Amino acid sequence: LKTAVSRLHPECEFIFQLEREERRCLQYVAEQGNRSSEGCWPFWDAVACWPRAVAGETVQRACPAVFSLFKNNTGSVSRNCTGGGWSRPFPPYHVACSVDDDIPEELYFTTVKMIYTVGYGVSLVVLTAAVLTLLFFRRLRCARNFIHIQLFGTFILKSVAVFIKDATLFSSDDTNHCTLSTFACKTSVVFCHYCVMANFFWLLVEALYLNSLLLSSFYHSRRCLWGFSLLGWGVPVLFIVLWMISRAYFEDTECWDINEDSPYWWIIKGPIVVSIAMNFMLFINIIRILIQKLNPRLIQFNNSSQYRRLAKSTLLLIPLFGTHYMFFNFLPDYFNVNLRLCIELCIGSFQGLLVAVLYCFLNQEVQKELHMQWLRWRERSYGVVSPAAKGSQMDTPF
Repeated sequence: LKTAVSRLHPECEFIFQLEREERRCLQYVAEQGNRSSEGCWPFWDAVACWPRAVAGETVQRACPAVFSLFKNNTGSVSRNCTGGGWSRPFPPYHVACSVDDDIPEELYFTTVKMIYTVGYGVSLVVLTAAVLTLLFFRRLRCARNFIHIQLFGTFILKSVAVFIKDATLFSSDDTNHCTLSTFACKTSVVFCHYCVMANFFWLLVEALYLNSLLLSSFYHSRRCLWGFSLLGWGVPVLFIVLWMISRAYFEDTECWDINEDSPYWWIIKGPIVVSIAMNFMLFINIIRILIQKLNPRLIQFNNSSQYRRLAKSTLLLIPLFGTHYMFFNFLPDYFNVNLRLCIELCIGSFQGLLVAVLYCFLNQEVQKELHMQWLRWRERSYGVVSPAAKGSQMDTPF
């Protein structure tokens, strides 16, 4: 128990220490209850315990030790015992004890939550439309689009998991996240971690598949696709189960959503870090291959269009490979939390939208099939037969 408590989030440690101080204070107040009622009664003001005092007395209390979790301070707060009771504390706690006003921080987190909620919501709709489009047209059924569908599926599950987790953990402002430890909240956290991990592994599958296409022209059989599926969906299950067992037996605290300084968090974070590093190396390798293939005769670029093609290919690969995650990949979890949240939550929430648009709706094959379907609809609705629609009646089976 001592090991688990020592790994509590500072905010939870703050709450638990306050609760312990409150219990001591209420016990002290109860013990003073039978004494004379003259002067000011002892009481707990939600931060410090104030003793009995006589009218006209000024009582000074050192800043509660719990504030040392955030800042090293040696200030003090005073109250006057008057005929009408205790005065207000002076100076205020946040001034005397150097505690920052947390209103701007709350506003920041509320803004971040609003942005990523919009991002995941829009991504969910667009990704669902992209998956249905790729499944609807027979011409689009190929190994490449099979992998795209799986990746889109992980983005969809990731969005759903975030909404479920927020609904479970943040449904009410009165929820105490430090004591919340229900089966529902733990299940939502586990599901969210699995979806995130599966998303990273399918990003890795995309990188492996593209590298294999550029390096060789072998046919990707069903066995190869099964191997990709096992890597993308199966491997995360193994690490998630190991993490669940570790948390349940060695660190069964709160809702399993606080992982700072926890060694067991590396069961999930470690494979994700490795997958991001591998994706980045595969990304660099693909750029190298593209540079060589842009102009087989001359590696030196003498045409600005060559640069444009390379830049376009590079930019298209960044969201597909999750290259932006390299920015914070090897930094500690507590490094610049605000900037980290902005990149991982706000920008990351729109990654699925960007991938769906770039690799589905802007794809020429998809656009052609959608155009043909529109022409067929016009023919059925208005009897207008276009040459393009006539030429598209014969579909090539997969």
